[in-house]
Amino acid sequence: MIIKTTKIDTIIHATWIVPVYPLDTIHHHYSIAIHEGRIHDLAPKQDISDKYTADVEIDLPDQVLIPGLINTHTHSPMSLMRGLADDLPLMDWLNNHIWPTEQKHVSADFVFDGSLLACAEMIRSGTTCFNDMYFFPEVTARAVEQSGMRAKLGLILIDFPSAWANDADEYLSKGIELHDQLHGNSLISTAFAPHAPYTVSDEPLKRIATYAEELDIPIHMHIHEIADEVERAISQTGKRPLERLNELGLLSPRLLAVHMTQLTDDEINLVAETGTHVIHCPESNLKLASGFCPTSKLEKAGINISLGTDGAASNNDLDMMAEMQTAALLAKAVANDASALPAEEILRMATINGAKALGLDSEIGSLEPGKSADITAVDLSGIENQPVYNPVSQLIYSAGRENVTNVWVAGHHLLKDRELTTLDEKSILQKAAYWQEKIKN
Repeated sequence: MIIKTTKIDTIIHATWIVPVYPLDTIHHHYSIAIHEGRIHDLAPKQDISDKYTADVEIDLPDQVLIPGLINTHTHSPMSLMRGLADDLPLMDWLNNHIWPTEQKHVSADFVFDGSLLACAEMIRSGTTCFNDMYFFPEVTARAVEQSGMRAKLGLILIDFPSAWANDADEYLSKGIELHDQLHGNSLISTAFAPHAPYTVSDEPLKRIATYAEELDIPIHMHIHEIADEVERAISQTGKRPLERLNELGLLSPRLLAVHMTQLTDDEINLVAETGTHVIHCPESNLKLASGFCPTSKLEKAGINISLGTDGAASNNDLDMMAEMQTAALLAKAVANDASALPAEEILRMATINGAKALGLDSEIGSLEPGKSADITAVDLSGIENQPVYNPVSQLIYSAGRENVTNVWVAGHHLLKDRELTTLDEKSILQKAAYWQEKIKN
């Protein structure tokens, strides 16, 4: 008897596969069949072996396959400012250290080199997609294309001039031009990125609300990050920032509200009613003493919460594996409830919830046939991760980015046996050393 098999591109065998959808599912000794950049099939290992032959077949014993992690808030070029101004509160950090450094050094070259450094770090940490906010987004696009990652690039807007634009008109025109240039790009798309309520005035925000609707793209913004931000807004306008933004028409399923550490119960209800997404950055919030995002309350209200690292200047890394653990532990402490945000929910926050926030959940965020093959493999064979009773618990509470072995985006192998395949590590390190010398002098 001749068994006919279908020829495909890649087969990956693993001890565990956690697809995220269906919820709370863990497949044992399953395999993924990949063809033309997409997940073609997901089934027990023997079934896949019987049905398909592949150009590339990879066996990953004692490893778990998960959807590629999605970092829904970062400032990738700021990797070049990692450790520059540590142990300072947010406004001191921004006004007296970060913004002066940016005014002096930010350029297209700075953004390109910093973005490559960030992409390399994120790939090595299991991240396949990131949502960025920074100047010269068209330059970050070049770095993303070189890396092979997926990205949502912020069309930044801020009231004061920068090396990239002088005023709101120029920020918006340059942003819309980049949006048009990226139309049809399968890996890179855009979101409007007004910096924060205290740095963007009403008229530009009204224009963004209109343009976002017309272009059908999200709005990505720091909101209610620290108590002082809210108090100043009340003293200057008589309104809390969320109230003002709601009156301007920004609260909707398009809005990605980053940080959200200062929330009343009424505001949580408003966020839930408007379908606004919350981007939780626990490690940056802790380091800058910004406050605590009430994630357990948000989750109970039905609000979509995803995770971000923020920039390496305030974290000081872009490690989504660590971010998941911190988010899990912090949620329990803040809620005074050990059952708050269990491991499975935290993994969803770092995968499918991020995809929903970015409007990419039909494409990424879970391992389902038809979706893009954005996949991360994590090795659980080491002493630090044994014994494995539940691989999802191990991912959140024990494993780290050093356990990430392989990463694929759209079926392309970006990290192979812990080695970058698209980026030159030596060159990236040389550029980082160059900028270190330039900035510190």
